[in-house]
Amino acid sequence: MFKIRKSQYRHVFCDNPKPELCHTGMPLSTVTGDQQYIKASAKYYAVSLFGGGGPMHVGRLDRPGRFESGTSPQVEGHTGAVLDFDFSPFDDSMFASASEDTTIKLWSIPDDWEPTDDQGRAKTGDNLTESLLDLEGHKKKVTLLRFHPTASNVLASTSADYTIKIWDVEKAEEISNFAEFGDNLIHDIVWDLRGDVYATSCKDKNIRFVDPRAGRLSSEIVKAHDGLKSVKLAYMGDTGKFMSTGTSRSREIKIWDLKKLSQPLVTEVIDSASGALLPLYDDDSNVLYLCGKGDGIIRPYEFENSAPYLHKLNDGFRSNTPAKGLCLVPKRGNNIMACETARILKLTNNDGIHPLSWTVPRKSDAFQDDIFPDCVSTKPAHSADEWREGSSKLPNRMSLDPSIASKNNMGSNKMKLKTVASVSKELKDAQERIKYLEQKLKESGIDY
Repeated sequence: MFKIRKSQYRHVFCDNPKPELCHTGMPLSTVTGDQQYIKASAKYYAVSLFGGGGPMHVGRLDRPGRFESGTSPQVEGHTGAVLDFDFSPFDDSMFASASEDTTIKLWSIPDDWEPTDDQGRAKTGDNLTESLLDLEGHKKKVTLLRFHPTASNVLASTSADYTIKIWDVEKAEEISNFAEFGDNLIHDIVWDLRGDVYATSCKDKNIRFVDPRAGRLSSEIVKAHDGLKSVKLAYMGDTGKFMSTGTSRSREIKIWDLKKLSQPLVTEVIDSASGALLPLYDDDSNVLYLCGKGDGIIRPYEFENSAPYLHKLNDGFRSNTPAKGLCLVPKRGNNIMACETARILKLTNNDGIHPLSWTVPRKSDAFQDDIFPDCVSTKPAHSADEWREGSSKLPNRMSLDPSIASKNNMGSNKMKLKTVASVSKELKDAQERIKYLEQKLKESGIDY
């Protein structure tokens, strides 16, 4: 007997956004690589701009409109083009940038940051030129960045010097270094859900699983895909399954069991297009949004922790405008009461940024708890020091019900990051204040 598989997300759909909802006018950087070209928090997004000194545009998700060079404020500080960035999962205003100048910079966006006004017009403002701190250690350009999913202020970076470094951002020091890649450029790096292991792919087609605390190889998949295209990776939540996308004769997805990496559990052939596949996986809903660089198609799949593992939900989103890069907005940034279960930012070459809203049709105006399970919150599960000592925890979670979220104050708060630079500034200010007070006492004839 034929049965239709039940799924709350079977009818999820996405329409082309209206022009007034798009972000336009950015002169994009011409550098190419394996990065996504765009990243987002629940409040901001970042893209690299064309121009000297590695300028970046950081826009507000709630302020679509037109960016104008020379008018709208931008972020500047590097001496080379910016290749990648990543927002902190615990502070929507904090992000790190990686550059061809071999450095990593950490930034904090001011609360009054407004590149466009509420009418969508470019708004004047001061450029952000002072970073919170700089991380130096790579010998060649830094290509990819990934913040740790559960520990505060831990960051992974990859470089063209064929190394991966793990950093304690607050102390501005290196935790570990992994360099067993030969002369193979690194294509991707992803953390597992707890942040106990990271997986990485590179030009030799092998997928390596590395202990980040010690910088040691723990396991490996040899020749995961036969083709030469970039291999992209994703952990399927806490299920013990892992996904890779790449090419053989066609573009394909493979699902692996982390306890048995000799053979994939399943191989799903997608098509014969030439662009690299980019998997955007939502851990909360178990929905995979399969995108491709240079594609106008996004295919939604639902992952299930049993054979056949992947279930195609529908035909997804189709557009004639190819994507340069794509990223998934954290669930906290979605319009929950409009049943927006996912939002993907699609960066195009000449048509700006398109926010693609994925919605499950519902008639009720009430909060839909069956399509909005608890999501990752902005509270770290442990500190960097605790994690370095061996602490292993799942991410803290929060309800997306607006009434509960507002009572618990579970939105993003600015992290008070104590860095060498900030402490040095506080010390300098204190010394100047002491000097001033000593001068006043002396002028008043008071001994001290």
